[in-house]
Amino acid sequence: MNRTDDRLLPVLLICAQALVWPGAALLRGSVPSASALLVAALVAGPVTAALALRRTRPVTTLVLVAAACAVGAGPLPTGAMAVLGTAGVALALFTVATERDTFTAVLCVVALVAWQLLQGLSLHGLSDRNGLDLVLTALLYAVACGAGLLVRRTRRARQTAELLLKRAETERHRLPAVERRRMERELHDVSAHHLTAVVVTAGAALGLRDRRPELAAEALEFAVGTGREVTRALGAVRAPAPSREDLPSPEDRLLDLVAGFRRLDQQVDCEIDPLPDGALADAAYGIVREALTNVARHAPGAQTTVRCRYGDTRTDVVVTSAAPPEGSTAHGAGLGGGRGQGFLRSRAREAGGTLHSGPTADGGWEVRAVLPGRTAAPAERSVPRSYRVAQLTAAVGLVLQPLLPVLVIRAETASSSSHVSAGVLFALLAAAQAVALLWLRRAPRTAYGVLLGLALLWPVAMAVGDYSGPVVLPPALSMLATCAALAAEAARKAAPRTTGPRKGRGELRDQPPRTRSVTTALRAERIAAVVVHTAALTVAVLDRGTTVPAWAVAASATAGASLAVGAAWWGGILRGRRDLAARGVREEQLATWTGEAVRDAWAERRRIAAGLETTVLARTADMVAQAEAGRLDETAERAREALAAMRALLDAVREGEGETGPELRPQPTLQALDLLAHQSRATGREVEIRLTDRVPEHLPTAVDLAAYHAAETVLAAGGEEPAVLELDVHDGTLTLTATGVPRAARPAVRERLAARVAALGGTLTNDRPGTVCLRLPLAAAPESEESAR
Repeated sequence: MNRTDDRLLPVLLICAQALVWPGAALLRGSVPSASALLVAALVAGPVTAALALRRTRPVTTLVLVAAACAVGAGPLPTGAMAVLGTAGVALALFTVATERDTFTAVLCVVALVAWQLLQGLSLHGLSDRNGLDLVLTALLYAVACGAGLLVRRTRRARQTAELLLKRAETERHRLPAVERRRMERELHDVSAHHLTAVVVTAGAALGLRDRRPELAAEALEFAVGTGREVTRALGAVRAPAPSREDLPSPEDRLLDLVAGFRRLDQQVDCEIDPLPDGALADAAYGIVREALTNVARHAPGAQTTVRCRYGDTRTDVVVTSAAPPEGSTAHGAGLGGGRGQGFLRSRAREAGGTLHSGPTADGGWEVRAVLPGRTAAPAERSVPRSYRVAQLTAAVGLVLQPLLPVLVIRAETASSSSHVSAGVLFALLAAAQAVALLWLRRAPRTAYGVLLGLALLWPVAMAVGDYSGPVVLPPALSMLATCAALAAEAARKAAPRTTGPRKGRGELRDQPPRTRSVTTALRAERIAAVVVHTAALTVAVLDRGTTVPAWAVAASATAGASLAVGAAWWGGILRGRRDLAARGVREEQLATWTGEAVRDAWAERRRIAAGLETTVLARTADMVAQAEAGRLDETAERAREALAAMRALLDAVREGEGETGPELRPQPTLQALDLLAHQSRATGREVEIRLTDRVPEHLPTAVDLAAYHAAETVLAAGGEEPAVLELDVHDGTLTLTATGVPRAARPAVRERLAARVAALGGTLTNDRPGTVCLRLPLAAAPESEESAR
């Protein structure tokens, strides 16, 4: 909501309050006094202003609104603060739940309910036997808080999905460049250490051929061995093993960084967890590097600690330096441009986190960054324990305020009556239902049965407590808890109905058997809810006494209960459908971007490999042939040509950055599995590729393509569990076993896998949960081979 909407809601509340009072009083011909109107205006003004600022200061707004409404409720007539005291406080409480953490929201609800209870006791004592208003108020606050927490969780889930997609999109553009730099670096190493050595050795042997003829034989032997080593090394550059890590891990990069600063006489201790390669690791590396650089500039020799903790929901990167030792001189204090702190915050913000820096108690400096963790959830600031203690102290202080009139102004004798009011019984029943709802996720059947049993006790509480209010209200309140449980259960059971990244309303129609199974599973619960609440409502109405026939009361109660239960059930179904559609969209987009990233990186690898095959490898093979024939002059010339071709290829790689087009994107094969695993790790999921020694370097094209696309399909099904893909060849069959992929058992995923396997006459099994096994015969049919090309 924008700022205009923030101001619009409080104005609407003021208008509604004006219609209730003094509007209703004016229609009855009762003109309020000037003093009452003045008090109402003095209360409504601050409440409206506070509610307009509720997003920036939600807790302060809640305290101000509740206090203002309580002060105005004393001198004003009944109903003068009804809307502001209920809807206004509920709106402020809803904002607290959406903008602050769960602890703060629950603390506000408990403190507010306790405060109003004590205020009622101080004003009315224990004489109010119909305390349903307190139950209704507590229920309103609980609903407002629950709705706010639900909105916050939904918003957080959406932010997590957006962050995950952002991370995937970043890696989609990053992976081809990473692959290009890897190949460029290794090509440079090969040219510098191998071909250059051949050129130098052959040139020296030619120059000393007359005086030292034995050097020629040694140079030729060296050229043969080095040429074969070049061929092997370039083969690894073209198609590295999927399980091989070509780049240093983020942990090794950070350790090398710390070691470099130690060589500069910096005292640095480190505790570093392994990080996934990608934007997160780059952000952590950049933050640590900038922080250590600042320490070296401004506090040389200071004891420094680097901690990097990679968790499920957050990653903490902390660099803490002590005060510089006495007598040290900061020679680099004036070398910075003053933009280091801005760079630090921008790095953390781009990675989806936050960063704070400042002095420590002992005169040092600390840089603390909170970045996303394995689940890609948005990082939250950690709350110190002292702040929680301050919150509890303030809440207790506010709650005890209503007791001051009782302790100071008056002292009333407590009632000696042993009669329990209906309000107390209703509050106990509502609390029991709330506890049952808390156990709904862990023990759904038991919690649901407890809720139905408690629903039958509400008419008993009405009779025992001599309740004289609206007869339908208490059974309706009990039905709210049952409907909430039923909606949650419907949403949970509706979740498995969609089986892939399809989206839209056609999902449920695409799965009629699963829809029928969900309907059957919930039918008994719906019938039980209707029967129990019909009985409770009928008993309550008949016990009060009515001229309406019993069958009419039962029929009306059945219709009302059926309508409420049906609405709750369909609400849960629609919520489950919406959540699954959103998850399907995210998984489909993630799979699409992963596929594009791998294909772009594979195109870079193939483009450079094609240059190797037509230039460097061909000249290297000629060099080896000439060396084996004993022609030293031709060997030296071919080595120079291979070296020149290598350098030309390096120049072409640098000039051709970003020029990969769709026409240069060949279909990846199993040699691209390392790229697929790299992309998955960069988005927060651990993926390991294992190839046995029996897997040949060259497979039939159709089998190679089918196996890669099967692995891509399994990983694209989604999930956060660590996955392992193992490939083996035995008795002429390639076996691909994927573990840690429970979503691969979905019918849509199995259908795609079966189609790829069936085209080659293979088999697909899913005997264990989370495990998929594909077997592809290497003797592919010629038509399959031709279609793959």
